[in-house]
Amino acid sequence: MAEVAAQPLASSRINRLWRIVATGLSFAAFGLGGVLLLALTFPLLHVRVGNLDRHRRRLARRVVQRSFAFHIALMRVLGVLTYEIRGRERLQRDGLLILANHPTLIDVVFLISLLPNADCVVKSSLARNPFTRGPVRAAGYVCNDDGAGLIDDCIAAVRAGSNLVIFPEGTRSRRDGPLTLQRGAANIAVRGQLDITPVRLSCSPMTLGKGEKWYRVPARRFHVVVDVQPDIAIASWWDGAPSEAVAARQLTHYLAHFFAAGEPACNHSSLRSSS
Repeated sequence: MAEVAAQPLASSRINRLWRIVATGLSFAAFGLGGVLLLALTFPLLHVRVGNLDRHRRRLARRVVQRSFAFHIALMRVLGVLTYEIRGRERLQRDGLLILANHPTLIDVVFLISLLPNADCVVKSSLARNPFTRGPVRAAGYVCNDDGAGLIDDCIAAVRAGSNLVIFPEGTRSRRDGPLTLQRGAANIAVRGQLDITPVRLSCSPMTLGKGEKWYRVPARRFHVVVDVQPDIAIASWWDGAPSEAVAARQLTHYLAHFFAAGEPACNHSSLRSSS
């Protein structure tokens, strides 16, 4: 009996050890892919389309999308994760403002893998990182170092047809404490009069969260759900609001409940009366 009990335990340890190795391989492949895109693929795109910046940027974004989709598939084949996509058809449009919660390190990889013309707000440091600067620069992502013009840049990107991905939290969620959103995403929606395509992301068991080491793998493969929800019409937040600032504050409060509760926490009128 002891030998029988020991066999599943040994198998579990071997499986977990493999997933640590596979996770490390996945991160190494991601970094190598970024270097190869910078050194080989993006220069070829530049030669092919010359100075046609818009076409070159769209081709570069398509390359990034395919690369990220390949990376997700690699992690699944290696046994690191499984995943489920809900409401994918809602992303098959141009000019979307996509807001999502941010539980794991690979959220942006999942979202961009679903969007041929994705844009996103990135830290300026990523434009200098040797592993990420290739995709960031070639795809023309919006950098957050221009504080004064950032909102205008984001609005312009969506109006030009890009699908802009923003995580209103500004960083990955913490396991402890309430979900806290910054107001920038709501300001973009309100000032630009842009409807919101919200995406709820979940990961079970939780891994690759804020401050967590990549090699602290969970006891089993983690499962990611990407749930694309119906659009939130921005007109209902702007109509009747005394100012853009108030509308943005109320919308931010609503979105925090929306992402934290897994469903709309309350209707617009009740939120306005309590704000």
